[in-house]
Amino acid sequence: MQMSKEDDALLPNFRLQKDKTGITKIGDLAPQDMKKVYSLALIELTALFDILDTELKQEKAIKVKVKDAGLFGVSLSVLLEQDQRKVSSTRVPLIFQKLISQIEGGGLETEGLLRIPGSTTRVKSICQELEAKFYESSFNWDIVKQHDAASILKLFIRELPQPLLTVEYLKAFQAVRNLPTRKHQLQALNLLVLLLPDANRDTLKALLEFLQRVADRRFANKMTLKNVAMVMAPNLFSFHGFRLKGSEQSEFAMAARTANVMLLMIKYQGLLWTIPKFIVSQVRQQNIENQRKQTKEKAMKKLLKKMAYDREKHDRQEKNVCEPLMLQVEVPRGVIRVQAPHFSKVSMAVQLTEDLKASDILARFLSQESGISHNVKKEEVCLFEIGGNIVERSLEEDTYMKDLFQLNPNAEWVIKPKPST
Repeated sequence: MQMSKEDDALLPNFRLQKDKTGITKIGDLAPQDMKKVYSLALIELTALFDILDTELKQEKAIKVKVKDAGLFGVSLSVLLEQDQRKVSSTRVPLIFQKLISQIEGGGLETEGLLRIPGSTTRVKSICQELEAKFYESSFNWDIVKQHDAASILKLFIRELPQPLLTVEYLKAFQAVRNLPTRKHQLQALNLLVLLLPDANRDTLKALLEFLQRVADRRFANKMTLKNVAMVMAPNLFSFHGFRLKGSEQSEFAMAARTANVMLLMIKYQGLLWTIPKFIVSQVRQQNIENQRKQTKEKAMKKLLKKMAYDREKHDRQEKNVCEPLMLQVEVPRGVIRVQAPHFSKVSMAVQLTEDLKASDILARFLSQESGISHNVKKEEVCLFEIGGNIVERSLEEDTYMKDLFQLNPNAEWVIKPKPST
């Protein structure tokens, strides 16, 4: 079978530029730093659209009356609140996960998967039964055919009371197609993903990963990346709050306009879940400035207290004021101490070398002859950079520790369980 020239085989392979201080992914940073990332991403996105003379439409949230329970037409936050009573660690609605699992259970080689609709009558009946029985675990999934499950998945996305891409940024996602180059489009999509609420971003990630798996079987299911994007675009980019119900022709026209954006999101999804280095650098700089401000405020309070207590001890006051202003702390030259408080009371002294990576430190910790580390698996733990000019950051294993130490010499280095994803 000859593939269309417009398919993903001919799309450029943009790759993340390797950095010795490590790639930062969404979820690697502490919530305090992610708030800064959100603000910086919005500034960068606005500037990008402005420089490229493209209108950025950020819509105001629309108040809609929503169900406070159930499966369909229920907000992601309500769904996750329900689901976390059953599975506390879940970040993607259970019904969404189950529908994807049901589709994949029938084999992704099925011709026309996602394109061929299920029976309208049967889909409606299944949805009603799911509403009644899903959380009771009494629903019989054997009655759900593969094309029915695919139709229900798309229905679930369309019936969300607020679009998966959010009311605020849906039109901005649509406008990405107007940017002049592929690089600019991917930069904008990366920034937009950073602006999504956690629940929307996690659900979108699960969806895009599934769609890529479907496209990976294109030789069997005849669903190329372009076909998958065309079929799924209306479900993500339509929102009843923005337009009147249109004809089939208008629906098709909208799908064609947004399919390219959908295609980029699937093809380059690996780029979308990272935080650009320049934004992480700005977060570090903001933290340094905040620390300096806090230190000066503490110093001033201490000065005033000393002056009130004893105005004759000026020299001593000067010393006490200066001390807090020192941000640098002395550390043994070329050595860092690595702690693992969850696993051991003893810290490790590690000599920094040019080629020492985070993975080397983890390997050394796991190879210790004594302690609880014998019961810990490598995939369960991660080295964290904590403090200094970052609140907390989970390090990828290829991070070069000497380079990162030079970037953040006041950090503490802690081995902890990996954050849930």
